Amino acid sequence: MGNREDLIAGAKRCLYEKGYARTSIRDITAAAGGVSMAAIGYHFGSKEALLNEALSLASQEWGEQLAQALAAVPADPDAGPLRRFEAAWGQIITSFEAHRPLWAATFDVIGQVQHAEQARAYLAAGLEHARLGLAQVLAGLDPGHPDAWAVGGFYQALLTGVMAQHLIDPERAPSSHDLAGALALITGRPAT
Repeated sequence: MGNREDLIAGAKRCLYEKGYARTSIRDITAAAGGVSMAAIGYHFGSKEALLNEALSLASQEWGEQLAQALAAVPADPDAGPLRRFEAAWGQIITSFEAHRPLWAATFDVIGQVQHAEQARAYLAAGLEHARLGLAQVLAGLDPGHPDAWAVGGFYQALLTGVMAQHLIDPERAPSSHDLAGALALITGRPAT
């Protein structure tokens, strides 16, 4: 790998081990195998830009893995929407457990947005992509569909809330079955 790739890999390790706010330039360069501190400025302009890039790439990798996991779930032609919803959220929650450090780092960045404009701008830019991606993966809506923004926003809100609960209290966080049952109650549909 080159310095740029080494720095990104080192920044990912630091995000997972130390979080966004507690990672220093020295931490990143050490994790990157001793790449010089000046290389961060040369390649990224700032430590924050590097951390944002590393988190963005890690989130994209997670999104691709999740899309593959959801695509691998056999489609049951007799399954209703609630059963499909439950199966999808089962995959999401399983994926979350495998990528817990990524979610912890993401929430660490969210906690910084009030004081770090660059982090806020990074998250805002990624939010539209995430919303439209969730609408496509979970609801089959192309990004140009008129309902994709709203449906993706619903899924993004649900995703953020469910993952927060899994980080804070994993033993009592809702399962995919719990989520489907709650949706059945809210919509007045019978749970299946």
